[in-house]
Amino acid sequence: MTKELAIDTRGLTKQFDRHIAVNEIDLQIAAGEVCGLIGPNGAGKTTLLRMLAAAEEPTTGEIYINGKRLLRDRSNPIIKERIGFLPDDFPLYDDLTVWDYLDYFGRLYNLRQPRRRERIYAVLELVQLINKRNSLISTLSRGMKQRLSLGRTIIHEPLLLLLDEPVSGLDPIARSHFREIIKALQEAGMTVIISSHVLSDLAELCTWVGIMEFGYLVESAPLQELYKRLSKQLIFMSVLGNIEALTSKLNNFPCIESWEIVPETDRVCAHFSGSRKDAAILLRKLVAANIPLTEFHCTQEDLETIFLKMGHQQAS
Repeated sequence: MTKELAIDTRGLTKQFDRHIAVNEIDLQIAAGEVCGLIGPNGAGKTTLLRMLAAAEEPTTGEIYINGKRLLRDRSNPIIKERIGFLPDDFPLYDDLTVWDYLDYFGRLYNLRQPRRRERIYAVLELVQLINKRNSLISTLSRGMKQRLSLGRTIIHEPLLLLLDEPVSGLDPIARSHFREIIKALQEAGMTVIISSHVLSDLAELCTWVGIMEFGYLVESAPLQELYKRLSKQLIFMSVLGNIEALTSKLNNFPCIESWEIVPETDRVCAHFSGSRKDAAILLRKLVAANIPLTEFHCTQEDLETIFLKMGHQQAS
């Protein structure tokens, strides 16, 4: 059964004076996906998210959320109520407590008691701030403030969550907490679009990736399909002693496309086009040739490498 489209944009374009920030984007994201939106600064990611959140009017094109047309006017208020948008610069109110802050936004979304109280408790549990509910926001760490911002964004149980650079400036532990929360939201059935420069986080979280360049959507595909199509297989190898005995063997193995010595190490990185069976055959042949291997590690190029490669292709 085909999943319902949470997002369907058709020819979506945004122009500021003579600058086209988003150019003819057709983006289809199925319900329940976590989509990572990547691209350099100025690629149009924030403008796209703002249009999807009905915070920015498209110049031309159409947006459909769960099959219904999204407009910035007063039509379809129910659609807008099911969207949560976390901009990268949303202010917090430092003189409020954590509880009062969430209560304020619960009131804005017309949550009545006792439902509002229930939602605040549920959100505080999810964002791991239940023990900070009576603390002033000014006393929170940056990571806690960002989790509170996310809590404010989901207080009304949106179906679509739009996050613009949510982990910017966070340390690895705070980013790990944030990833756990996003995974829980996906398991609850929420569709999430995340714009981020931390590609290792996106690779761990996302089921779908969109890559933007100069306002265009140059790639939009499931993450695993992107890996299969654009990510080369790699084998990292290390030996005791002379590395030339290893590299001479690699030159004679048909599935090794090329190899290079990793700078400032004694490791060899080989681009490999074979199957897992071929990798096993290569390992067996190297051992049989008395090559003193200390490492033989099969992997593939990561999302960051794919993105950088695509950037070079666009530039050339």
